[in-house]
Amino acid sequence: MEDEVDRLVAAWRRERPDLDVEPLEVLSRVSRLARHLDRARRIAFAEHQLEPWEFDVLTSLRRAGAPYQLSPGQLLTQTLVTSGTMTNRIDRLTKKNLVERLPDPNDRRGVLVRLTDLGRDKADQSLAGLLDQERAILGELSRRQRAELAGLLRQLTAPFDNVPG
Repeated sequence: MEDEVDRLVAAWRRERPDLDVEPLEVLSRVSRLARHLDRARRIAFAEHQLEPWEFDVLTSLRRAGAPYQLSPGQLLTQTLVTSGTMTNRIDRLTKKNLVERLPDPNDRRGVLVRLTDLGRDKADQSLAGLLDQERAILGELSRRQRAELAGLLRQLTAPFDNVPG
Protein backbone atom coordinates (compact mmCIF):
# COMPACT_ATOMS: atom_id res chain seq x y z
CA MET A 1 0.00 0.00 0.00
CA GLU A 2 1.43 3.37 -1.05
CA ASP A 3 0.66 6.67 0.65
CA GLU A 4 1.35 10.33 -0.01
CA VAL A 5 4.64 10.19 1.92
CA ASP A 6 5.91 7.42 -0.36
CA ARG A 7 5.26 9.70 -3.33
CA LEU A 8 6.89 12.67 -1.60
CA VAL A 9 9.99 10.65 -0.67
CA ALA A 10 10.31 9.20 -4.19
CA ALA A 11 10.16 12.71 -5.65
CA TRP A 12 12.87 13.98 -3.31
CA ARG A 13 15.07 10.97 -4.03
CA ARG A 14 14.70 11.69 -7.75
CA GLU A 15 15.32 15.43 -7.37
CA ARG A 16 17.95 15.33 -4.61
CA PRO A 17 19.71 11.95 -4.73
CA ASP A 18 22.56 13.55 -2.78
CA LEU A 19 20.39 13.81 0.37
CA ASP A 20 19.33 11.06 2.77
CA VAL A 21 15.58 11.71 2.97
CA GLU A 22 14.88 8.64 5.16
CA PRO A 23 13.73 10.77 8.17
CA LEU A 24 10.81 11.97 6.03
CA GLU A 25 9.47 8.42 5.88
CA VAL A 26 8.74 8.54 9.62
CA LEU A 27 8.33 12.17 10.56
CA SER A 28 6.25 13.26 7.57
CA ARG A 29 3.84 10.46 8.45
CA VAL A 30 3.76 11.61 12.07
CA SER A 31 3.06 15.15 10.90
CA ARG A 32 0.27 14.05 8.54
CA LEU A 33 -1.21 11.83 11.24
CA ALA A 34 -1.15 14.78 13.68
CA ARG A 35 -3.22 16.81 11.24
CA HIS A 36 -5.75 13.99 10.87
CA LEU A 37 -5.86 13.58 14.65
CA ASP A 38 -6.40 17.32 15.12
CA ARG A 39 -9.33 17.18 12.70
CA ALA A 40 -10.83 14.16 14.50
CA ARG A 41 -10.43 15.89 17.87
CA ARG A 42 -12.12 19.04 16.65
CA ILE A 43 -15.06 16.95 15.42
CA ALA A 44 -15.33 15.09 18.74
CA PHE A 45 -15.18 18.32 20.75
CA ALA A 46 -17.59 20.22 18.50
CA GLU A 47 -20.20 17.53 19.11
CA HIS A 48 -20.08 18.65 22.76
CA GLN A 49 -19.78 22.38 22.02
CA LEU A 50 -16.16 22.52 23.22
CA GLU A 51 -13.00 24.00 21.80
CA PRO A 52 -9.78 21.96 22.07
CA TRP A 53 -8.39 24.29 24.74
CA GLU A 54 -11.60 23.92 26.77
CA PHE A 55 -11.23 20.15 26.60
CA ASP A 56 -7.62 20.45 27.81
CA VAL A 57 -8.57 22.48 30.89
CA LEU A 58 -11.68 20.46 31.74
CA THR A 59 -9.93 17.12 31.41
CA SER A 60 -6.94 18.34 33.44
CA LEU A 61 -9.38 19.06 36.27
CA ARG A 62 -11.26 15.78 35.73
CA ARG A 63 -8.04 13.72 35.89
CA ALA A 64 -7.17 15.38 39.19
CA GLY A 65 -9.89 13.27 40.83
CA ALA A 66 -12.49 14.39 43.33
CA PRO A 67 -13.06 17.20 44.14
CA TYR A 68 -11.80 17.96 40.58
CA GLN A 69 -9.86 21.10 41.39
CA LEU A 70 -6.41 22.51 40.74
CA SER A 71 -4.65 25.80 41.25
CA PRO A 72 -4.17 27.99 38.18
CA GLY A 73 -0.44 27.20 38.44
CA GLN A 74 -1.10 23.48 38.26
CA LEU A 75 -3.31 24.05 35.23
CA LEU A 76 -0.49 26.04 33.59
CA THR A 77 1.88 23.11 34.04
CA GLN A 78 -0.57 20.65 32.53
CA THR A 79 -1.73 22.75 29.58
CA LEU A 80 1.54 24.55 28.73
CA VAL A 81 0.09 28.06 28.36
CA THR A 82 1.03 31.41 29.90
CA SER A 83 -0.59 32.70 33.08
CA GLY A 84 -2.41 35.43 31.15
CA THR A 85 -3.82 32.86 28.74
CA MET A 86 -4.90 30.62 31.60
CA THR A 87 -6.64 33.51 33.40
CA ASN A 88 -8.56 34.25 30.20
CA ARG A 89 -9.48 30.59 29.79
CA ILE A 90 -10.69 30.26 33.36
CA ASP A 91 -12.78 33.41 32.93
CA ARG A 92 -14.39 32.04 29.77
CA LEU A 93 -15.06 28.62 31.31
CA THR A 94 -16.56 30.28 34.39
CA LYS A 95 -18.97 32.26 32.19
CA LYS A 96 -20.07 28.97 30.59
CA ASN A 97 -20.62 27.46 34.08
CA LEU A 98 -18.06 24.73 33.40
CA VAL A 99 -15.69 25.72 36.22
CA GLU A 100 -15.84 27.84 39.34
CA ARG A 101 -13.22 29.75 41.29
CA LEU A 102 -12.92 29.04 45.00
CA PRO A 103 -10.67 30.53 47.67
CA ASP A 104 -7.62 28.37 48.35
CA PRO A 105 -7.85 27.33 52.03
CA ASN A 106 -4.04 27.03 52.17
CA ASP A 107 -3.28 30.43 50.63
CA ARG A 108 -5.35 33.53 51.49
CA ARG A 109 -4.48 35.18 48.17
CA GLY A 110 -4.80 32.02 46.06
CA VAL A 111 -7.71 30.46 44.25
CA LEU A 112 -8.61 26.97 43.16
CA VAL A 113 -10.41 26.13 39.95
CA ARG A 114 -13.03 23.42 40.31
CA LEU A 115 -15.15 21.62 37.75
CA THR A 116 -18.87 22.18 38.03
CA ASP A 117 -21.20 19.22 37.50
CA LEU A 118 -21.83 20.51 33.97
CA GLY A 119 -18.06 20.75 33.38
CA ARG A 120 -17.55 17.19 34.58
CA ASP A 121 -20.33 15.92 32.31
CA LYS A 122 -18.82 17.77 29.32
CA ALA A 123 -15.35 16.39 30.10
CA ASP A 124 -16.66 12.83 30.38
CA GLN A 125 -18.83 12.99 27.26
CA SER A 126 -16.20 14.66 25.09
CA LEU A 127 -13.53 12.18 26.22
CA ALA A 128 -15.78 9.29 25.20
CA GLY A 129 -16.33 10.94 21.79
CA LEU A 130 -12.61 11.53 21.37
CA LEU A 131 -11.81 7.91 22.17
CA ASP A 132 -14.31 6.78 19.52
CA GLN A 133 -12.54 8.98 16.95
CA GLU A 134 -9.10 7.76 18.01
CA ARG A 135 -10.16 4.09 17.92
CA ALA A 136 -11.29 4.64 14.33
CA ILE A 137 -7.91 6.15 13.42
CA LEU A 138 -6.10 3.14 14.93
CA GLY A 139 -8.58 0.63 13.51
CA GLU A 140 -6.18 -0.81 10.93
CA LEU A 141 -3.65 -1.83 13.60
CA SER A 142 -3.78 -4.94 15.76
CA ARG A 143 -3.51 -4.64 19.53
CA ARG A 144 0.13 -5.80 19.29
CA GLN A 145 0.89 -3.23 16.57
CA ARG A 146 -0.69 -0.43 18.65
CA ALA A 147 1.44 -1.42 21.65
CA GLU A 148 4.58 -1.54 19.52
CA LEU A 149 3.83 1.84 17.95
CA ALA A 150 3.11 3.37 21.37
CA GLY A 151 6.48 2.14 22.62
CA LEU A 152 8.34 3.50 19.62
CA LEU A 153 6.62 6.88 19.86
CA ARG A 154 7.36 6.97 23.60
CA GLN A 155 11.06 6.59 22.78
CA LEU A 156 10.84 9.63 20.52
CA THR A 157 8.75 11.85 22.81
CA ALA A 158 10.22 11.04 26.24
CA PRO A 159 13.35 13.19 25.78
CA PHE A 160 11.13 16.20 24.99
CA ASP A 161 8.76 15.52 27.88
CA ASN A 162 11.52 15.05 30.43
CA VAL A 163 13.54 18.20 29.84
CA PRO A 164 14.22 19.95 33.18
CA GLY A 165 12.66 23.38 33.67
